[in-house]
Amino acid sequence: MTRTGEAGAVATGRERRAFSTAHALGVLWRFSRPHTIIGTTLSIVGLYAIAVAETSAPPAYDLVLTLVAGLTVNIAIVGVNQITDVGIDRVNKPWLPIAAGDLSERGARLIVAACTVIPLALALTQGAEETVAVAAGLAVGALYSLPPARLKRFPVAASLCITGVRSVVVNLGVYWHFAGDIAPPVWALCLFVLPFSFAIAVLKDVPDIEGDRRFSIRTFTVRLGPEKVFRIGLAALALAYGGMIVLGPIFLDVNAVVLVAGHVGAAALLAYWARSANPRNRVQFTRFYMRVWALFFLEYVLVPIACLV
Repeated sequence: MTRTGEAGAVATGRERRAFSTAHALGVLWRFSRPHTIIGTTLSIVGLYAIAVAETSAPPAYDLVLTLVAGLTVNIAIVGVNQITDVGIDRVNKPWLPIAAGDLSERGARLIVAACTVIPLALALTQGAEETVAVAAGLAVGALYSLPPARLKRFPVAASLCITGVRSVVVNLGVYWHFAGDIAPPVWALCLFVLPFSFAIAVLKDVPDIEGDRRFSIRTFTVRLGPEKVFRIGLAALALAYGGMIVLGPIFLDVNAVVLVAGHVGAAALLAYWARSANPRNRVQFTRFYMRVWALFFLEYVLVPIACLV
């Protein structure tokens, strides 16, 4: 082989490795359910910002380690769900890596195992509060997806699992780890996220009615119908926004203008998007559901800004 040919072969090999690495990272990104990763990241960073405003700045490395723990717990929870829901996902979410054939179940189990061990090991070095929060998140995720419990089969229990992790475990556990107590804005955030995460929990099943019905997963959507669940979800979101707009300025020592204006604007966006959401149209309603997640992201920007300004 000539030198030119050898150089071409080396270049081709590098390109293949680069493509393989990019493909693997893309599969992992899809497996992690990006909207949940973004939500977890903003939650932790937002709680850190509130700790900076309310107490003193925790060490920056503490934020980094907490992010690693939180994100790996996130991947473990959504990963277990995908491993146990391959058949359902082939109907409801055929683009997910296992359902699409881009990731083997063995590979998925290895990822989940690593993302279970890593946060537990980190938590043990960070103190009791983070260890309890990490263990609780992993336990609830396992109970939600794994038999014999498989709580996702029961709509009330399923919504409580998602609500409990997002509202209680993340907000209270992470903030307590940062600050050693719970500041009033975090209690308010926790109370806001309770109905908000309940809405996320019930609305996520609206586009998935076909697969859930086929596999006897009796979600609220299967039992009550998509239109009624849509109204229940909107009512929960309205409760969250109404509570923060009316009670937030009364009980919180934060910038009331930022708090009220931000939540009024977010509620107006929600109302505007809800007008065009059709719970019988899978693609359209999935778009609306992801916009609800965008409003969830916004909350962990609004409250910290109101504390910091």
